[in-house]
Parts: sequence; C-alpha cells; structure tokens
Amino acid sequence: MRDRTRYLYLAVIVAVLLGIMVGFLWPDVGTALKPLGTGFVALIQMVIGPIIFCTIVLGVGSVRQAAKVGKVGGLALGYFIVMSTVALIIGLLVGNLIDPGAGLQLTDSARQAAETAAAEGGEASTVDFLLGIIPKTLVSSLTEGSVLQALLVALLAGFALQAMGPKGEPILRGIEHLQRLVFRILAMIMWAAPVGAFGAMAAVVGATGIEALKSLAIIMIAFYVTCVLFVGVVLGTILWVVARINLWSLLRYLGREFLLILSTSSSETALPRLIAKMEHLGVSKAVAGITVPTGYSFNLDGTAIYLTMATLFIATATGSPLEFGEQLALLLFMMIASKGAAGVTGAGLATLAGGLQAHRPELVDGVGLIVGIDRFMSEARALTNFAGNAVAAVLVGTWTGEFDRERAGQVLAGQAPFDEATLLDDDEPERREPAKEMTPA
Repeated sequence: MRDRTRYLYLAVIVAVLLGIMVGFLWPDVGTALKPLGTGFVALIQMVIGPIIFCTIVLGVGSVRQAAKVGKVGGLALGYFIVMSTVALIIGLLVGNLIDPGAGLQLTDSARQAAETAAAEGGEASTVDFLLGIIPKTLVSSLTEGSVLQALLVALLAGFALQAMGPKGEPILRGIEHLQRLVFRILAMIMWAAPVGAFGAMAAVVGATGIEALKSLAIIMIAFYVTCVLFVGVVLGTILWVVARINLWSLLRYLGREFLLILSTSSSETALPRLIAKMEHLGVSKAVAGITVPTGYSFNLDGTAIYLTMATLFIATATGSPLEFGEQLALLLFMMIASKGAAGVTGAGLATLAGGLQAHRPELVDGVGLIVGIDRFMSEARALTNFAGNAVAAVLVGTWTGEFDRERAGQVLAGQAPFDEATLLDDDEPERREPAKEMTPA
C-alpha cells in the first residue's frame, strides 16, 4: 500500500507540472479546468463532519485515559496545549509578516464574490451565530455541513462517554471503527488528488500567470524555514534548559525514524520505534508509553504552523484577508480540530477545509491552491510533529523524575547502541525506573 501511495504522490507532482504548463500555454483552457479542483475540494468537504466528530470524541477519551496516570498525564497535556498554542502563534506571526498570498488575487469577479459572501455572512448577529451552532438533531450535525455543529456534538458525546465509564467503552470502540471507515474513504478520495491538483493549478496559473508560482514558492519555503526555526530555537532551547540534552544529538539518534517518515510522509509509521527508542534513551516505560501516543494526537506543532500559514495564504490569495479577531478565532478552532489528525494522509487538508468552512465558507475553494504543494508541506509537518513528541517525552520524563540523564549521555554518545533487531532492552530492566535523585523534580 505504501508503494502505491508513493505512485500517488508522484502523480500529484506530474499533475501539478502539467497544470502549470496548460495554464501558461492555454490560459483560457486552464481557467475552464477550475471545476476539477472545486470537485476535489467538495469530496473532502463531504467527510469533514464525520472526521471532526470521530477524532474529537476519541480525543476526549484519550484525555480521560491520560488523566488516570495523574502527574504524567497532566504534565504532558499541559505541555501539549502550551506548545500547540506557541506553534499556532508563530504560524500567525510569520504568515502576517510575509503575507504569502499577496499579488495572487485571482480575478476581479472572484474577489467580488468573496466580498459579497463575506458581507452576507457578516449580517448575522452574534446571538444568531451562537444559536446556529446548535443543530436540529444529533445526526443533522453530521449531514448539514456545519463544522461547528459537528464539533459541539462531538464534545458533548465525548464528555458523556467519560461519564459512562466502563459502559462507554463499547461505544468508543464502535466510534474507533467508524473513524477507520471514514479515514479509509478519505484515503480513497486522495487518489483523486492528481486530478484536483491539475485543475486547480491550471486555473490559478491561467488566471494569474507567474505570480501563482511565486506565491506558492514563498509559502512553501517560509513554512520549511518556520518549522526549522521552531524545532531548532524553541524546542532546542527548552530541551537544553530543562534536561541539558543537545537537540541535534537527539535528532541524530532518531535519524532512521526521520528517514522512515520522509519515505511515507507520515509520522505515524515511526510511533512504535519512537516509544522503544525513548525507553532505550532513559525515559521510563510509563512516561514513554503515555506521553508519545498522547502526543501523536495532542502535540501537532508542525500541523498547527501549517494550518495557520495555509489559511492566511488562501485568504490573501482570494482577495479576502482575515481580520485579527478572525485569525484568533480560527486559531482556537484549529487547536481543537487538529487533534487526532497525525499520521493520516489528507487529514491536515480536511482540517484546513473544515476551519475555513466554519469561519469563512467563501474561502473553502481556495484549498485547491494548496493541494499541489501539500505533499511537500506534509513532509515538514510530519518531521516537526515527530521531533516535538520526542522532545516532549524527554521533558515530561525530566519533570517527573523518570528520566535517566546518565543513560541518555551514554546512548547519545554511541556507547549503548539501540537494538534494531528486537527494539527491546530486556537485558537492562533496572534502568526503566531511574533513581529520583538523578534528575531534578
């Protein structure tokens, strides 16, 4: 399956190049191909509601499971919330600073349509907006296309399942199966990505010419630079201050996992190895077993940066920039909606479409602009998410006194190599519970 997915990504790249060529050589034809991109976005919109519902309900369940372990779960979740917020703010700052979509206003008619839709959307009062979040029925929240309604019902269902205790476990398992079904449908839809990318790219290049390529290159480069700075400066500084561990030594230790992520464009593929390597490094079994899986749903730093920068790009490119208040509201929504999106191809794109649909529906068609470069941006997303979770395991282990720094020094120095054959350290059980005095509380 992974091999077939590689062919899909290759097809997307070829489709983007063909779309650029058609847009340059035959602008009218390129513009006429816009419905292909619009259709692909519509297919993604189709599964947004169920994806939001399933991921939020299961995410609330994960919070409950993490809270059971007391100090470890509380510290991990608190840290995840803080770092997700920091990542989102950095994405907003960089996005506003470089204004990546500037100069890419598609057409006067498109800008006029966006302004009209925005004006219509702004006529509703705050009370009407809040009342509109309440669906007519539980089921209609998933069928009427309102993301905020789906989010409300998902939160209510999640907390209700918490209150049910063990009796709610069968329902959670059922929702987990439903999530698998929805993500399988999403995976099928992603096979239409080459067609959508071809149509969207041909249309935007046909309408704006070289400005489209400049803007897409700017946002892609800016995203990579932002991710590198976030990992190197923010995470690197925190890791050194708290645990006295050099970030680059840690990343070098996880080199094979980074290569695995690059080949699959998903950090999920490296999850079991990350847990094993964190234990080998000196993080206790309990901390690694709780922090890493929970972080895969709640510590998505790369995804947070992507969502904010992509949103600002689309808003500016379609001639309908977001006000600062709208950006903050979108930031809050993205923090919630992105939970559980790790490792699922296309989930970041679906979350982006969901956020726009909830706040500025007239911008959803702009998601087609991102499809062509989403593959390249997903690489940086996955790598940043993975690095963030590796750092989180060390930090939480340090704060709880469950990290053996002496052992980590030996491992990072190459004196205690990781067993690639078994992924286990059965011959060294004593290091799994390091002495409390070895690390500060």
